[in-house]
Amino acid sequence: MDNHDGVKPNAISSEDAKKAPVAELLKKLASSEKGISDSEAKDRLKAYGYNEISEKKVSPLVKFLRYFWGPIPWMIEIAALLSAVVRHWPDLIIVLLLLVFNGVVGFWQEFQAGNAVEQLKKGLALKARVLRDQKWQELDSRELVPGDVVRLRLGDVIPADIKLMDGDYLSVDQSALTGESLPVSKKTGDIAYSGSVAKQGEMAGLVTATGMDTFFGHTAKLVSAARSVSHFQKAVLTIGDFLIYICIALVSVLILVGLYRHLPLIELAQFALILTIASIPVAMPAVLSVTMAVGALALSKLKAIVSRLESIEEIAGISVLCSDKTGTLTRNRLTLGEPVTFAAADSQELILAATLASRLENQDAIDLAVFQGLKEKSVLNSYQQQKFIPFDPVAKRTEATVTETDGKTFRVTKGAPQVIFEMCDMDINANAEAEQTVNDFAAKGYRTLGVARTNGNGQWTFLGILPMYDPPRDDAAETIAMAKTHGIEVKMVTGDNTAIARETAGVLGLGQNILPADDLIGKGAGNLLDAETAKRVEKADGYAQVFPEHKYQIVKALQSRDLLVGMTGDGVNDSPALKQADVGIAVSGATDAARAAADLVLTKPGLNVIIQAIEEARRIFERMNAYAIYRITETIRIMIFMVLAMLVYNFYPMTAIMIILLALLNDLPIMTIAKDNTWLDPNPVRWDMHRVLTIAGVLGGIGVIETFALLIIAKSWFGLGLAELQTVIFLKLAVAGHMTLFVARTRHSFTTRPYPAPILLAAIAGTQVLAALIAAFGWFVTPIPWSYIGLIWAYCIVWIFIEDAIKLAVYRHIERTGPRHRRFLDLLKGSMHAHQK
Repeated sequence: MDNHDGVKPNAISSEDAKKAPVAELLKKLASSEKGISDSEAKDRLKAYGYNEISEKKVSPLVKFLRYFWGPIPWMIEIAALLSAVVRHWPDLIIVLLLLVFNGVVGFWQEFQAGNAVEQLKKGLALKARVLRDQKWQELDSRELVPGDVVRLRLGDVIPADIKLMDGDYLSVDQSALTGESLPVSKKTGDIAYSGSVAKQGEMAGLVTATGMDTFFGHTAKLVSAARSVSHFQKAVLTIGDFLIYICIALVSVLILVGLYRHLPLIELAQFALILTIASIPVAMPAVLSVTMAVGALALSKLKAIVSRLESIEEIAGISVLCSDKTGTLTRNRLTLGEPVTFAAADSQELILAATLASRLENQDAIDLAVFQGLKEKSVLNSYQQQKFIPFDPVAKRTEATVTETDGKTFRVTKGAPQVIFEMCDMDINANAEAEQTVNDFAAKGYRTLGVARTNGNGQWTFLGILPMYDPPRDDAAETIAMAKTHGIEVKMVTGDNTAIARETAGVLGLGQNILPADDLIGKGAGNLLDAETAKRVEKADGYAQVFPEHKYQIVKALQSRDLLVGMTGDGVNDSPALKQADVGIAVSGATDAARAAADLVLTKPGLNVIIQAIEEARRIFERMNAYAIYRITETIRIMIFMVLAMLVYNFYPMTAIMIILLALLNDLPIMTIAKDNTWLDPNPVRWDMHRVLTIAGVLGGIGVIETFALLIIAKSWFGLGLAELQTVIFLKLAVAGHMTLFVARTRHSFTTRPYPAPILLAAIAGTQVLAALIAAFGWFVTPIPWSYIGLIWAYCIVWIFIEDAIKLAVYRHIERTGPRHRRFLDLLKGSMHAHQK
């Protein structure tokens, strides 16, 4: 929290705010029911600080120094110390360079990733409706100060401690603060605490405390949330551990053989350490973080903000997308159809009554559509709204008390037609006609509003029916077709009745198997779903008459069928479903509570944004997959070859300094893989360890064979001495390593699209030129002729085609045997499960 040194003026304790009447608090805070001015708010902001919870920041210097503490840095530091002891100064310089390089790269990538996340979080900043300079305006919640007057309504996260002072009631969920499972009803004079969520109603209130001075700020233990590591990260980190164990085993063999052959102990230890450092995935954390961060920034440009970087993997694996109809599949721009009048003199009188039962400042879609249908807006100047009861899911209507210029007072209401019918004294024929009208409109996909007004006796008179239609988005049908080509099944979720849902589904090209949620899974959120019900949920093309608790059950049912589920939502009651879904998606215009629960937050309406986000997530996944294959391949290639050459020929095939240079040359271009062009998998992707280890094992084995073959050719046929031989092997591993990256980065031939990104090509070309110059001019190595350098290049180019051909054959074999392999694993899991029972 950005507090200044001055004393906070008129600070009010939470106990005083709770007990004191509103008038006394207004006086203490030098405020009024009309709020404060902008200039006064700025002065108070300087004194109180921003309305946010203070966060313990770690010094950048401390973060940087952490990269020199841990198992990998310790090994590098010990290697540097041993190089100094044996006075191998060039080795010492290069080892220290590697140490600093790893520290700088790791710190810079963490810094970039952190900045990216912070920028994305700014886009998710909570908003508040504040009365400043006697005008209602929407501001970031962090700018609130004590003395501000704010308006709270359904779905809002309460932005500060607020003394309620105007309105009928507010139902608040404060379970996050108090553990109470049921919402608490608040009235004028009560305190609504920061961090709780408005469930029903609408009230205005006075901000009494902000930031660390709130009830939440005083009581909550502020610890950094322990974010779960995704399945993909766990898999890659498991690979890292696996590679380290291989390195340790092979280095142990190397040391034992070296001791048996009476090699100098310190030099042997130094070489073993450096070989281990070069082989283990030193760059893995940096590559992971930068790939995720770059991907998140790319998603944000598509108007899709990832709230957790780790959720990108789940987005890539979505196989079923449950999409809200309104706003995602349709325009969410309700347009007024032709009104049907009953007691109203004409359609404009009917629309006027509906407008008076609205509150425009709330920017409600239905209210705006009604207002747009009123031709003479000036007629509203003759009426004064005295009291307004907003819509809530229980009452299903709005109501307003209105006074005309002559002092006459009446009430107007609009809402669900069936609710309005019951309120009015209608004869049987009128009631039947009204219900038939509603049914006729419903069959065409129209929503309807009933409108009523009180007469002189205070009795409700039914004025008529307003039809509204939310047309499908122009791109919806095309996007759904695109989703199908990506292996994603789109299921429509709507609160509308089955007739409207089927009408919309027909226009969009979805299936007609639309099932009412009540018939499908029952009304209660706690109902257990049997296997038969889950099958019905999976087969359905969509669900109608859905309440928020149904969404949770739909997600659970689909997940029980081993599907990765994406679920869209916008309301506070959607939070459980968004949390339960593999990917919770808060659509454009969602409440703060829904956005807080979601993995993906959309800032632009439409299904197209979600499909684009899934495509981008799959590309990110492919980049990570390519990195994993490349990293395992290189470790197998270097470690097994080095140990094998030592056992066979009894000499080091590369010097310690060459190994360090090779590690640097390999790690530099891999950083750019985060921006590589990738193949877009047409199906949902999941981590396949069997495939990754098989491909990497085969490519690594080929690498050992081709390197050993070159060693034999250079030693036996060309008769090179040890020093030159070591330079030849160094250059070969540097060239072949990057060529292997071309092979590993795609499941298809490396000569076909998508070609490597220019930034990756530039990085590889730069390191290749550098490796050739090192070999030619003898920087830290024994120089070799340019003719040898050319021959090594030609040798590696021939082998890259052999590697690629074998890779394609292995992929074909995996595709053929994959189903059998998966069935075997399923049977194995089943037998283990039965044994546990």
